[in-house]
Amino acid sequence: MDVLKKIPVREQDAKVRATNFEEVCYGYNQEEAMEEAARCINCKNAKCINGCPVSINIPGFIKEVKEGNFEEAANVIAESSALPAVCGRVCPQESQCEGQCIRGIKGEPVSIGKLERFVADWSREHGFVPKAAEVKLGKKVAVVGSGPAGLTCAGDLAKMGYEVTIFEALHEPGGVLTYGIPEFRLPKESVVQTEIENVRKLGVRIETDVIIGKSVTIDELMDEEGYEAVFIGSGAGLPKFMGIPGENANGVFSANEYLTRNNLMKAFREDYDTPIVAGKKVAVVGGGNVAMDAARTALRLGAEVHIVYRRSEAELPARVEEVHHAQQEGVIFNLLTNPVEILTDENDWVKGIKVRKMELGEPDASGRRRPVEIDGSDYVMEVDTVIMSLGTSPNPLISSTTEGLETNKRQCIVAEPENGQTSRPGVFAGGDAVTGAATVILAMEAGKHGAKGIHEYLSQK
Repeated sequence: MDVLKKIPVREQDAKVRATNFEEVCYGYNQEEAMEEAARCINCKNAKCINGCPVSINIPGFIKEVKEGNFEEAANVIAESSALPAVCGRVCPQESQCEGQCIRGIKGEPVSIGKLERFVADWSREHGFVPKAAEVKLGKKVAVVGSGPAGLTCAGDLAKMGYEVTIFEALHEPGGVLTYGIPEFRLPKESVVQTEIENVRKLGVRIETDVIIGKSVTIDELMDEEGYEAVFIGSGAGLPKFMGIPGENANGVFSANEYLTRNNLMKAFREDYDTPIVAGKKVAVVGGGNVAMDAARTALRLGAEVHIVYRRSEAELPARVEEVHHAQQEGVIFNLLTNPVEILTDENDWVKGIKVRKMELGEPDASGRRRPVEIDGSDYVMEVDTVIMSLGTSPNPLISSTTEGLETNKRQCIVAEPENGQTSRPGVFAGGDAVTGAATVILAMEAGKHGAKGIHEYLSQK
C-alpha cells in the first residue's frame, strides 16, 4: 500500500449516472475502510479536530476503524455529531478536517469524510442506536426547523435530558437535507430519514406542518405553552434574483424551487405527479454547490445544461468534487459570462438569455478577482429554462412576529456566535437564519453552540 495516496473510492460510471438518481459514490467496504484508516498516523496534536466545526475526535474514531471496532467508532462520532452519514457525504472536508491533516503535507490527506460515511453506513446496516439521556430534567425546549442546525441542537439537548420538540414548516422533516440536496448526493430514505429517526430515538418530538409566525408564534410557545427556551434554526429559504428584464417569465425558477420540487416532491420519479418544467436546454446561473446540484438534476431530467458564471473556474465557490462530477457528466460551463436579460416568446415563455462576456479585475472584499464587463460582447444563448442559483436569505416571518428579536439589514437574526443568544432572553438562533446561506456542517456547529447556550441559560434559572 502506498501510504501517501488515498484508497480510491468506487463511483458509478459518469455516463450511466447522468441518466439516473442513484448515489454517485459507493463509499468504502470494510477492507477498504480499514486500509485507509491505517494511513492515519494518530497525531498527538491532531489538527484535523480543530478543522472540524463540530470537533469530532477524528483520530479516536479512525483508530477504532483501523482495528475493526466499528461500533466503538460509531460511539466516538456520536459524542459530537448526530448526522455522520450526512456529513460524510456533503461536508467540504477538503477545506476543513482533511485540509488540516498532517498526512496531506507530503502526500494525500486521510479520507476522513469517506471513513465517517463508512462508520455511519455500517451503523445503519447493523442497527446501531445512539444512547439517550438517563436523567430527564423536566424542562421544555422548542426548536424551530428540522434542518442540520435544528436537528443538532435538539439531539444535544435531548442527550442532556431536556424535553425537546422540533417544529417544522414542511410536511417532512430534514430541512435542506430533504428538499435541497439531490438524491444522487444524499439518499433520503436510507440516509436522511435514518439519521432523523436516530434523533427521535433520543427522545425528540418532531411536529410537521407548523409554520412558526403563522400557526403559532415564539411568544405563544414561551408565554402559553410552557417552553422555557427556543432555538431558531429555520434556515435561509428566500431566494435571491438578479433583477434583470424577463426574470418573471415562465420557465424561470429559483434553484430552491427547482430542487424542492424534485427532491421533496419526487418530480424525478415517474410514479409522482409533480409539475416541473424539465426543459430541453437549461441555463443555471451561479457557481456554488446549489448551482451544481440544480445543473446535475436538470441533466438527469434529460436536458442539455449550461452553468453560466461570471468568474473563471478557479473562482467557482462549489466544492472541487462537485464541479468535477458535473463536468464528467456532461454539464457545459460558460464561464466569465453574465446574464443581462431573459428573452421570451409571445406567450411569455423563456426562449433565450442575453449574456455579456466578463474579464477579471482586482480582488474584491471576498478575496476573489472582481468580474468586469467587456463592452460590446453581448450574445444570445438559446435556452428554454433558466434556474437562478444566486444564494438565499432568511424568511422574515419569524423575526417580524417575535417581540424584541433583532435582525440586521440582510434580514438575518443577530445572535452571539459562541452560544446563539439573541436579543430576546431565552431565544437562541443559529445556522443560515443567522449567517445567511452556508454549509450543513457550519449549521451543525451553530446548533451545538445553541444547545450549549440554552443549557447554560436554563441552568441559571
